[in-house]
Amino acid sequence: MTDAIRVLIVDDESLAREGVKAFVEAESDMRVVGTCGDGASALAVLGNDKVDVLLLDVQMPAMDGFDVIRAVPEDRLPVVIFLTAFSQHALRAFDAHALDYVVKPFADDRMRTALARAREQVHQRRLGRATKELAALVALLDAPTPVESPGAELGGNHYLARIPVRSVGRVAYVRVPDIVWIGAADYYSELHTADGKAHLVRETMQNLEARLDPARFIRIHRSAIVSLEHVAEIRTDSADRQVVVLRDGGRLPLGRSRRGVLEEALAKR
Repeated sequence: MTDAIRVLIVDDESLAREGVKAFVEAESDMRVVGTCGDGASALAVLGNDKVDVLLLDVQMPAMDGFDVIRAVPEDRLPVVIFLTAFSQHALRAFDAHALDYVVKPFADDRMRTALARAREQVHQRRLGRATKELAALVALLDAPTPVESPGAELGGNHYLARIPVRSVGRVAYVRVPDIVWIGAADYYSELHTADGKAHLVRETMQNLEARLDPARFIRIHRSAIVSLEHVAEIRTDSADRQVVVLRDGGRLPLGRSRRGVLEEALAKR
């Protein structure tokens, strides 16, 4: 299966490795290219073999999952799903640009959802980024055209009203008012809407931020833009990290330098 999605599993517990391996091998389009019990072994595989998806345990002796990610060059970093027994690692996982995290012991549906997201990300990488230069060109050519907001004055700021989501054979349009938050996904962005869906678009966070109404959306972290309407509160967690809590209960990382800007924006609403 030449086009199989190549998966590397890293966990210091042999039973956990075998359990995850069996689950991945049940996916017809995925192939396990290796299983490792420690970070050093994982880096050896990542340095020599092509890996599309990395299922990576957070807590391991000597070198934990975050150490592994920091040691991998950015251009060789696969799609990462963290495996953890502790949900408090979630924010650090997203800070490390992980696509997802799964809390052990995981439910089948939860792992299946994570693998489905990874599958979509791998396909997008294969289709849209043969090289960094090609990805940048595709993003430029496919950049959505700004649409004037209703009532915009002539000569004033024009902000996006809808964002096109392109896939094979179709273009769907996401209404900007339906967006709860936007996350970074390599050279793409992921639009998270109020109906619980996520839409991958060929657009960088920087480009989207420049075309969204700053009275409605604000960059709160290098990996997140949030709709001010959906912000419920700001918290500091047990590890002294800043967190934005959404009205639906979701949580997003908040950069320390962005807290004051967010508080000021919320005060004006």
